[in-house]
Amino acid sequence: MKPLGAVLLAAGLLGTAALGEQPPRPEEPSRTCFFQMLDSMDRDFCRGDLEVIYPEVGDVGCMYVPKCHQYRRRISREWGSPRVRYPQAKKSKKYVLVLVDPDAPSRANPWSRFWRHWLVTDIPGADLRTGDIKGRVLTDYVRPTPPPRSGYHRYQLRLYEQPAQVAIALSPQEWVSLGAWAMESFVKQFRLGSPVASTQFLTKYYED
Repeated sequence: MKPLGAVLLAAGLLGTAALGEQPPRPEEPSRTCFFQMLDSMDRDFCRGDLEVIYPEVGDVGCMYVPKCHQYRRRISREWGSPRVRYPQAKKSKKYVLVLVDPDAPSRANPWSRFWRHWLVTDIPGADLRTGDIKGRVLTDYVRPTPPPRSGYHRYQLRLYEQPAQVAIALSPQEWVSLGAWAMESFVKQFRLGSPVASTQFLTKYYED
């Protein structure tokens, strides 16, 4: 059996031949874009069918963001917050969404984990079913921006069911800085428990 990459590449070349076009020259950018799933260690984090959807590239949950079509640059420089969809959300419940980078400034030396990229509370379950997130924003969305030569960073989304009649807030100290956030203490303080769903995607500096 041929590797999947070879099948995709062959299909791309056959498609151009069928249209009477010449295959791309070596110096021309390839029209084939490879989407690679995470390896088993990182894939274990993905639970509960949580979708994180960016323009054009689609759902990047449990994937490496590919460099082709400038996807890494665009996720870091252009695109705003993704649609986050959880089809199993209960319409009668509210949820808390957390996006963090546990690899700041690098996975080898994450002294500034968990860097907080997005924090939204009081999200109606009905909104999560469609991916149209509305809620109380405690931290505005911050684009993934891995530093140069720091390797791949994990961008982890955790979705919690929000306890009834619990007012969630950041402390004055947490407002000051996004980095080195004590996420576990936050989860414990507001009795969020374990995530009902989680996913992550990996990307790195777009010129590396």
